Amino acid sequence: LWPGHQTFVLIGIPGMQEKNSWMAFPLFVLYALTLLGNITILYIIKTNQSLHEPMYFFLSMLACSDLGLCFSTMPTILSVYWFDSGEIPLNGCISQMFFIHALQGIESESGILVAMAFDRFIAIRDPLRYKSLLSNSVIAKIGIAILSRGFCFCFPFPFLIKRLTFCRSNVLSHSYCLHQDAMKLACADTRVNVLYGLIAVMCTVMLDVLIILVSYILILKTVLSIASRKECLKALNTCVAHISAILIFYVPMIGITVVHRYGKHLSPIVHMLMANIFVAVPPLLNPFVYSVKTPQIRQRICNILHLKRTRGFAST
Repeated sequence: LWPGHQTFVLIGIPGMQEKNSWMAFPLFVLYALTLLGNITILYIIKTNQSLHEPMYFFLSMLACSDLGLCFSTMPTILSVYWFDSGEIPLNGCISQMFFIHALQGIESESGILVAMAFDRFIAIRDPLRYKSLLSNSVIAKIGIAILSRGFCFCFPFPFLIKRLTFCRSNVLSHSYCLHQDAMKLACADTRVNVLYGLIAVMCTVMLDVLIILVSYILILKTVLSIASRKECLKALNTCVAHISAILIFYVPMIGITVVHRYGKHLSPIVHMLMANIFVAVPPLLNPFVYSVKTPQIRQRICNILHLKRTRGFAST
C-alpha cells in the first residue's frame, strides 16, 4: 500500500480464496439467526410490561450492542466470502474499525456486562429496594455513561491510523478491519498507537474484569449467608445467564489474543476461524442463552410459537 494509496484488501480463507463460497452460506445463516434472536429479545421485552425491569433493560442494551456489532461486520464479511469482493477504502476501513472496537467496548470492556453484574448484586443483596435503587432514571444514566465511555476510548483510533503512511502490503489478516491489524501494515512509527491501545485495555478490560470479579465475590458472600439451600440455589441461578454471557465474550477474545501472540506457527485457517468466532459467535449465543436460562423470556417465546402454530392449524 504505497503512500497516498487509499485502499485495503480484506481476505477470507487465507491461500484458499477459491473456497470462500464454502463459508458464505454458513455465515449468512449465522447472521440471520443473530438478527432473529436479538430482535426477538427486544420485541418480547418491549411488548411485555412485566419485563420492564432493570435486568431486562440491561439485556435490551446487550441485544442492541450485539445488533450493532452484527451490522458493523456483516457487510464486509459476506462480500468477501460470497462475492469475493475484499477491497475497502481506507476511510471505510477506519469507520468499521471504530464501530467494532466501540461496540465491543460498550458490550464488555466498558460497561454492559459490568452493569449487569452490578444489577445481579443489587437484586440478590437488597431485593426489596431493587427497583428503587435501579430506577429508570438511574438506568438511563448508566446507559449514557456506558455509551460515552465506549465511544470516548475508541475516538482516537481513527486519527491514530489516519496519521500513518502505508508502504507495505495492503492485505489485512481478516474479512473486517481492526486497529491492530491495520497498524501492522504501516511503515511509520506506531509506538503511539501501541501505547494508547495498551492504556485503553488497562482502563477498560482489566478494570472491568476486576469490577465483575469483586461483584461476584460479594454476590457469593451474600448467597452463602442465606440459610435456605433452596433460596441459595435460586439466587445463584439468576446469575447463570450473565456468567454465560461473560464467558461467551471473554473466551473468544482471550483465544484470538493467544492465537495472534503465540500461534504464528498455526495454520492461517485457525486464525481465520478465531477471527470470525470473535465477532460473530457472542452476538449469536447471547439471545439463545438468555432465552433458555430466563423463564420469563422462554415462556414468552413459547407463547408466540404456540400462537403461530394455533393460527396455522386454524387457517388449514
